Amino acid sequence: MDKALFLYKGVKPLLSKLVILTAIQGVMIIIQAYYLADAISSLFGGDSFLMVRKKLAFFLLALTIRQLLTVWKKTLSFQFSAHTSKQLREELLKKLFQLGPRFVSEEGSGQTVTLVMEGVLRFRRYLEIIFIKFINMAIIPAAVCLFISTENLRSAVILVIALPILIIFMILLGLAAKAKADQQYESYQILSNHFVDSLRGIETLKYLGLSKKHIDNIVRVSEKYRRATIGTLKVAFLSSFALDFITMLSIATVAVFLGMGLINGTMELQPALTILILAPEYFLPIRELGADYHATLDGKNAGKKTEEILQRDSGPQSEVTVPNWDETKDFSVIGLSVRFEDNNQAGLHDMNLSVSGAKKIGIIGASGAGKSTFIDVLSGFLTPSSGEFCLSNKRIPSLVYTAWQSQVTYIPQHPYIFNDTILNNIRFYHPEASEEEVEIAANRAGLLEVIQGLPHGLATVIGEGGRNLSGGQEQRIAIARAFLGNRSVIMLDEPTAHLDIETEIEMKETLLELFAGKLVFFATHRLHWMLDMDEIIVLDQGRIVETGTHQQLMERKSVYYYLISDQQEGF
Repeated sequence: MDKALFLYKGVKPLLSKLVILTAIQGVMIIIQAYYLADAISSLFGGDSFLMVRKKLAFFLLALTIRQLLTVWKKTLSFQFSAHTSKQLREELLKKLFQLGPRFVSEEGSGQTVTLVMEGVLRFRRYLEIIFIKFINMAIIPAAVCLFISTENLRSAVILVIALPILIIFMILLGLAAKAKADQQYESYQILSNHFVDSLRGIETLKYLGLSKKHIDNIVRVSEKYRRATIGTLKVAFLSSFALDFITMLSIATVAVFLGMGLINGTMELQPALTILILAPEYFLPIRELGADYHATLDGKNAGKKTEEILQRDSGPQSEVTVPNWDETKDFSVIGLSVRFEDNNQAGLHDMNLSVSGAKKIGIIGASGAGKSTFIDVLSGFLTPSSGEFCLSNKRIPSLVYTAWQSQVTYIPQHPYIFNDTILNNIRFYHPEASEEEVEIAANRAGLLEVIQGLPHGLATVIGEGGRNLSGGQEQRIAIARAFLGNRSVIMLDEPTAHLDIETEIEMKETLLELFAGKLVFFATHRLHWMLDMDEIIVLDQGRIVETGTHQQLMERKSVYYYLISDQQEGF
C-alpha cells in the first residue's frame, strides 16, 4: 500500500472503524463456519432437522451480520473515497490554474483533461477498494488460522506455510503487473493527447489533404495501446491462475490430512468440517486483494500522477493580500526576470513597466521574443526568477495568488470547449449565472444569432462529441465568458492567431467593447491591433526595447517601425 494514502484527511478514523468492523466480521465468519459444520454433522449423525434449527439459526444470524458489516465497510470506504477524490479534483484544478497554460501544453491537453475527468474517478475506485482489502488480508486470515490451530494444529501449519508462498507469488506478479500497467498508462496518455489533437486538427488535415495519411498515425497509436493492454491482461490472468492454483492445492492438502484423520478415528467430523469450511475463507481476502490490485492499478497510477502535479512548485504557497485593481490604481513591474530551469535559458531580462488606470497595452515582438512568457507572468501562471510587482503602492514578489488570478480574465489562442451545452460552456467560471445573464453575455460577444439558429439554442451540446464550432465561434465563447465574469484585468495571448483576417476584423469591435474600462495586456503578432492600443511594448529577446504609442514608435523608426514595414511587405 502506498504510504501517501495515509496522509489524506480522515484516513485514520476510517482505518480505525474498518479494523473494528473487520475484527467483528472475522468472529462472524468463524461462528458461521462452526454452526454450519455442527448442523451438518448432527444431521449426518441422524438428528432430525427440528433438532438442528437452533444451530442453523445461529449460522444464518452470523451470515447476516457478516454481510451487513461488509455493506457498512463499503459505505464508509465509499464516503471517504468520494470526499477525498472530490477534494483532490478541486486541488488539481486549482493547481492547474496556478501552473497555467504553459504547463498544460507541455503535459498535453488530452492527458490533462483525461486525468481530471477519468483519472480522478479511477483513483476514487482505487481508494474505495484498497483499504478494505488490505485490512481484510491482515485480520481475517490471522483470526481464522488462530481458531483452526485450536482445533487441529497440523491444518494450521499447512495454511501458515502456504501463505508466504502465495504472498511471494503476488509480489513477483505484482511487480510485473505494475511495469505493464505503467506502460499501459503511458500509452493511454499518448492516445489521449493524440485523440484530442486529432479532433482539433481534423478540419486542417482535411483542408491540406492529409486526413487519410493521418489514419496511419491513429492506427499506430491505438495498436500500441492495445498491445500494452493485452500485456497487462496476460499478467493479470497469470496472477489469478497462480492464486487459484496455490489456494486449491493448500485446501486439498488440508482436506487430505483431515480425511486421513477421519478414517483413522483421530479426528471428529464436526471440527474437520469446520476447518474445511474455514480454509477457503483463510485465502479469500488474499485472492480478492490480488484480483482487485490489477483492476485498480490505473487508479493508483492516476493518483500518483495527480500527486506529482500537486507537488510541483508553482510559486508562493501562502496567500498574501493583493489589492483589487480599478481605474484609479497603478500597476508596476520592477526588475522582472524569468529563467527556465529545464534548459537554464532566460525568457525575460530585467523588465520595468508602469501603468496607471484603465489602459490597453499591446505587446509585440518577433517569435520567441517573450510575449507569451510575459503574459504568463502577468496572469499569475508563472513565478518570476527575480523582480517584483507594485499594485497601489503594495509590493508583492509574484502574481501567483488566487487574489490576483480571481481579478484576471485570460483568453488564449485556443480556448478549451467542454463537451457540454453552450450554456454551461459560457458560464463555466460562473456556474451560478442565470440563463438571462448568459444570453446577455452571448449577445455582447456576437454569438446570439448563431445560438438562435441552432435547434436547441443554449442547450445545444458542443465540444468533443457534440456540435463542431468554427475557430471564431470558439473564440466568441471565450469572449462571452469574459463578458459574464466582467473582471477588471484582461490578458490575451495571440487570441486571433489561428483566425483568418475577415473573422478577426468581425471580432475586433466585440473585443474593443470588452476592453472598455479595464486594464488590458494584448500579446499578438497582428500589428493592426496596435492602432487601438493606448501604449505599445516592443519585446526583443526577452527585453523591453521600446514603449510608446503607435505614432511615437513610428516616428522613432526603430524596432517597431521595421516590424510594421516587414509585415506590410508581406501583404
